[in-house]
Amino acid sequence: MRLPAAAVLLLGLLAAPARAEDALPTIGPAPPFALTAETGKRVALADFRGKVVAVTFIYTGCPDICPLLTQKMAAVQDALGAAFGPRVDFVSITLDPANDTPEVLKNFAQAFGAKPGGWSFLTGAPAEIAAVTQRYGVVAIKNPDGFIDHTALTALIDKHGMMRVQYMGVAFDPREFRHDLETLMAEP
Repeated sequence: MRLPAAAVLLLGLLAAPARAEDALPTIGPAPPFALTAETGKRVALADFRGKVVAVTFIYTGCPDICPLLTQKMAAVQDALGAAFGPRVDFVSITLDPANDTPEVLKNFAQAFGAKPGGWSFLTGAPAEIAAVTQRYGVVAIKNPDGFIDHTALTALIDKHGMMRVQYMGVAFDPREFRHDLETLMAEP
């Protein structure tokens, strides 16, 4: 079967290896952290070296943005298939350590279908959380009604601990998010 020239060109472009100009930018070293997971174990960013990591900031009492973000991430988790866990990890850091105990975070994770061994939900002392959010540039202000106004940030960190992409808000495209994760997985 003979393909038209345009089809051959299109197939060639789709099969072409990624060019250097297609690589994701490097923002800089990802700020380190060491916090307590929903399992009760201490978890540090350095524990994920060799894997691509998506770090986001949520709280379980959030009425809108955090559940939407967590739901989007759960869909990407499922779309990544066997790569999720061995090659890609998600880390959700609470903005409400007074209420988001490891047990509360564990229940939240289960409610969204987060897969253990690939997705950690972290908490810590208020001063620890404040230090991490400050280093990542996340603003969190607790209102008198108990809700927290906060920056909705998701940061992608490569296998070498370098921050490569920052998504602001929940309006990002899950396909683009997945593509960026896969791009980082393919890098040496």
